Amino acid sequence: MDKFYKIPESVLVVIYTDELDVLLIERAGVPGFWQSVTGSKDMLGEPLRETARREVSEETGIIVADNAVDAVDAGTLANAVGSDCLTDWQLSNVYEIYPLWRHRYAPGITHNTEHVFGLRVPRGIAVTLAPEEHVALRWLPYRAAADHCFSPSNAEAILQLPRHF
Repeated sequence: MDKFYKIPESVLVVIYTDELDVLLIERAGVPGFWQSVTGSKDMLGEPLRETARREVSEETGIIVADNAVDAVDAGTLANAVGSDCLTDWQLSNVYEIYPLWRHRYAPGITHNTEHVFGLRVPRGIAVTLAPEEHVALRWLPYRAAADHCFSPSNAEAILQLPRHF
C-alpha cells in the first residue's frame, strides 16, 4: 500500500466579523492548541483559493459559495457566505513543521509554506466543527485571539486583520 504524504503548502484562513471578532478552533488531541482554519493542498495543482474554501467547509461547515444558488444547494444560507468574502491577503510564511506532525510529510520535509486568507462572515454564522479535527470554538476580539494562538504565524496574521479589513 502506498503512503500518501501531505503537500508542504497550506492555507491559513482568518475568519472574522465586521466587529473584528475572530473565530478560533481548538485542535483535537492537543488541548490548548487554538488556531484559525488551516490545511494543506490536496493535490499539487489545487488552487490556493480552492484549498481555502475546502478547508473552511471541512473544519467549520461554513460554505464559501459562488452565488446564492450554490448556497441553497449546499443546504442552508445560515452557514454560507459569498465568494467575495474570501480574500487572499498576499502573505505567505515559511515555517518549520512541528515534530509532532512531521510524520505526515515525505521523509526529509521539514518546512511548510503557508498562504494567508481572510474570510469575513456575519456575526452569528452557524459553525459546525469537524470533531476529528477540532473540539471547541470561540469568538474573540482580534487582539485577544492573537494572544490565544499557539502558532506565531497565526497570531501575526490575526494582528494584521485591521489592515486587510
